Amino acid sequence: MRKLFLLGAFASALIISSCGGDQKKSQNTDAAAGTRQATSESTDAAPVISNTVVITGNDQMRFDLDEIRVKAGEKVTLTFKNAGVLSKEAMGHNWVLLKPATDVAAFATEAMASKATEFIPTGSKAIIAHTKLLGPNESDTITFTVEKGEYEYICSFPGHYGIMRGKLIAE
Repeated sequence: MRKLFLLGAFASALIISSCGGDQKKSQNTDAAAGTRQATSESTDAAPVISNTVVITGNDQMRFDLDEIRVKAGEKVTLTFKNAGVLSKEAMGHNWVLLKPATDVAAFATEAMASKATEFIPTGSKAIIAHTKLLGPNESDTITFTVEKGEYEYICSFPGHYGIMRGKLIAE
């Protein structure tokens, strides 16, 4: 009887946590700060292009931006913040921009074996730019330049890349 009660409680919690749908995220520009924020896509406005980006990761292994648009050939300043509360050892996050056509699964496997370098494979030719591995409430700012094209970004902490990823589009 107790097992049935626990099963029912678990199923109820699962149903409640899944409410809210899967909304596609887009960016808005905060004119005063020049930063990007995730919002629900409610208009057919043209995508925002900004070379000053603020992106966060959390304990649910999610970036707040699924897509980032920048101007190609110009310096991009990206600040990554870990908005989680779990320890760096248990739920650290980084932001890694990969070259086009990178085999992400193979890269993630290589990264998993790179604990000594905070899951950034030494000498990898697949990496364009990356932040440090961050613990709760930490942030890191990096600058880089990319040519026109589409690039994938991930968190290379073991097991995160499967869902903690997005696309950077340089126009």
